[in-house]
Amino acid sequence: MVDFELTPIMKMAREFTHNYARDVMRPISRKYDEEEHVAPTEFIQKTHEMFTSLGFSFSTTKAGGGSKEDDAESKGKHDRPKMEMNLLGAIATEELAWGCPGLTLRIPGPGLGGAAIMAAATPEQKKRFMKILNGPKPSYGAMALTEPGFGSDASAVSTTAVKDGDYYILNGTKIFVTGGEMADLYVVWATLGKDMGRSGIKAFVVEKGNPGIKMTRLEHKLGIRASDTAEVVLEDCRVHKDNLLGGEKKEEKGFKGAMQTFDATRPIVAAMATGIARASYDYLYEDLVVKGGLEINYGKAIHKRGYVETVFEDMEAKINAARLLTWKAAWMLDHGLPNLKEASMAKAKAGTVVDEVTQKAIELYGPEGYSRRHLLEKWMRDAKVYDVFEGTGQIQRLVIARAILDYTRKELK
Repeated sequence: MVDFELTPIMKMAREFTHNYARDVMRPISRKYDEEEHVAPTEFIQKTHEMFTSLGFSFSTTKAGGGSKEDDAESKGKHDRPKMEMNLLGAIATEELAWGCPGLTLRIPGPGLGGAAIMAAATPEQKKRFMKILNGPKPSYGAMALTEPGFGSDASAVSTTAVKDGDYYILNGTKIFVTGGEMADLYVVWATLGKDMGRSGIKAFVVEKGNPGIKMTRLEHKLGIRASDTAEVVLEDCRVHKDNLLGGEKKEEKGFKGAMQTFDATRPIVAAMATGIARASYDYLYEDLVVKGGLEINYGKAIHKRGYVETVFEDMEAKINAARLLTWKAAWMLDHGLPNLKEASMAKAKAGTVVDEVTQKAIELYGPEGYSRRHLLEKWMRDAKVYDVFEGTGQIQRLVIARAILDYTRKELK
């Protein structure tokens, strides 16, 4: 049974991260939006120290569900895990994105690369690489997947990996790598041979400073400008076979295992989108309802409500729907349940809602909404990417349709 009654720890985390977002992130949000490629060094260090002092670690978060042994060890009364890390992460992330989504992506931690490691790595690899990502200094793990020739279709990878003794030699170009500049390691997707199809696609962990990998460009973006997005080039980059995610054994998870990364990260992306939508709603509510005296009567017949009143109700309903879908997808992951469909539902819904809410907020605010004196226009720019990265809204709807209709990828494209 789904239980969304927040535990005392979750309530405390929600309040703490909201206060941190309000007092630390929101005041510098505009500064690092305008100074796009200036690293918020003080913020990164302060946030790292804060999470470290609280003993917060992402190393227990799983993609694709845990084993029966893991479940048995982690469950308490009423068959509920003692620490639902994915649900807790979604709750905290919504609050942080409410403060500033770009700065949220700058927070040190395993990142998308760490999620891939937790999804497909061997126990030894998890221990080795997560030690780096959860180390004493601010660290970050990036995912290098997208290339100039493809976006959402991960099976179209053209970066090559050629075996050479105990090493693989990687060659290719990766674009739109979130955290590409600050990353301490990259999970690089490459193919052992196009003739092998999806089974030939492997993920390699390439550490920063490894000869043959270099960042060649930082992108200038519409939104989430505080986050660095980079182009990364691999030229005869030699990677030891021990860095092949999952190992070389036949039973390795490979492409399918690495794809489970997104079952864990799409709910987090959806939580960020929900946070941005709520930021716009809260800003508008404070100005028009609390200060402006607009009265919202939920019991009034719809034909007696004013336009603005109806819009507020619609915004609130959409934000709540996105949040509940997100929480369910995260909750399922914590309970070891397959959540492919639900993760895509959360991502698709939240990506649509954040676009609609931020645009409607500016419409209601009028000309002032376009002014840089307010953060509304920034949130609208930030919002757009949440229907694009980690799989576009169209791709999410394909995934959902395949799951509902029980179609294969070949049967429904």
